[in-house]
Amino acid sequence: MDKIKSITKELDSVYIKHLIHALLGLTCFLYPFLHLSILILIMLLILFILKYISKRSKLYKILSSKEYTDPLKKPVDKELRSTNNLVFSILLLLVFNYGFRLEGVIFPMYVIGASVAISTFGIASANIFKYWKQTQLKRLARMDYPEKKYKGEESEVFHLPSSLIMLITGIISAFIVGFWIIHWQAVDVSYDMIFFIAVIGSITGALFESIPSRVDNNISVTFGSSMIMWMFASFGYTVPPAHMFFALVFSLFLGYLAYKARIADISALLGASLVGVLIIVFADIFWFLLLLTFFILGGGFTKYKYAYKASIGIAESKGGVRSYENVFSNSMAAIVLAIAHGIYPQYSELIMYSYLGTVATATGDTLASEIGTTSKERPRMITNFKPARPGRDGAVTILGEFSAIFGSLVIAVLAILFGRVENIQLGLTVTILGGLFGTNFDSLLGATLQNRGLLSNSGVNFYATVAGAVFSGLLFLLFS
Repeated sequence: MDKIKSITKELDSVYIKHLIHALLGLTCFLYPFLHLSILILIMLLILFILKYISKRSKLYKILSSKEYTDPLKKPVDKELRSTNNLVFSILLLLVFNYGFRLEGVIFPMYVIGASVAISTFGIASANIFKYWKQTQLKRLARMDYPEKKYKGEESEVFHLPSSLIMLITGIISAFIVGFWIIHWQAVDVSYDMIFFIAVIGSITGALFESIPSRVDNNISVTFGSSMIMWMFASFGYTVPPAHMFFALVFSLFLGYLAYKARIADISALLGASLVGVLIIVFADIFWFLLLLTFFILGGGFTKYKYAYKASIGIAESKGGVRSYENVFSNSMAAIVLAIAHGIYPQYSELIMYSYLGTVATATGDTLASEIGTTSKERPRMITNFKPARPGRDGAVTILGEFSAIFGSLVIAVLAILFGRVENIQLGLTVTILGGLFGTNFDSLLGATLQNRGLLSNSGVNFYATVAGAVFSGLLFLLFS
């Protein structure tokens, strides 16, 4: 009983600690009224207090409360590290703002305020939910309900809800803080822009929070969200909040379906949501549906003869569940092209065909890997055509080549049906050849750089999708 009381008291301290972290977010509302040097001094003062605070004080005990990252494992004593990291991150953003001013570079205060809001109110709300859920799990475990005991699948129990809570809280708080700063500083920035970067920054923050890392979330979330918001704010491109809200809800919904179908984990859900929002906003929903086709086909064919592929050791790990690495390595080129389409509409047709090439490459390569490895034919290395074991990087089969053509053809046909391609023959030629080229370029990189340990699988996928985009763009210029 004494142990239970001790754990409960410790968890209560954790609640208070994260509430104090949230209170640090209130400093954002001082930004329009205090000089930057004063704000920097305030953060330095807080760091000084944290450094020399007595270890016997009640505040120290609260801020150094042990965090139960697993309800059935020993707690992790972080002392004041998380609080120090949070304050230090805020301080660095303010110092960066001061340094950039000296160089004539604009690092907006509303971006800093929004990122601080996400890393304080957002993370605090997510962590408070996690610890509340953990207390419920402990009670169930103590009541000896075996079917309700914690099963060790932390993400299944509370990570997805906490990520969504962080996302929603981050969007609301970042928008309020951004609105407050531009209102009182009389900055010529639209409210549409504030909402736009609040959504982008909050998804990024939730994504960083969901990725297991040795870097404290108070650092990665703060800097990750601030940098991406600064980048998109500098573009000066924005959309109405209703359009942004639709893109967010639609992308999250589809990501959630992928998560429930065990095609994607939480990081992939959030990563795909960020990809979806950017593509829908800068291009349109049909561009995202083309990319979504790749994710669906890839996830579906990963399950194709999975038992056989697992028996020979070439099946995707975790039952074929994709992570954020799979999402971004295959869609980064697509994101860049979608953003370019929004910023440079005069080159829309060239960008569209390049986009088809990159999506066709991602689709063709995935189908070639998942279907081609089941071929009864002996694979051969693409570099010297010597026989190779199934699944080896750079090994190809005829079945795999036809699978790549099929995947690219699906993308081409959908583009035609969506009305994104006027010249049907040109669309089919450019997309299929671009996808086939990118797929074989992937195999070439796998046989050379990846086998030598110079590139990871994600790196190979990224460069292959870029190659597919470039090749399709060149074909368009040549044939049009």
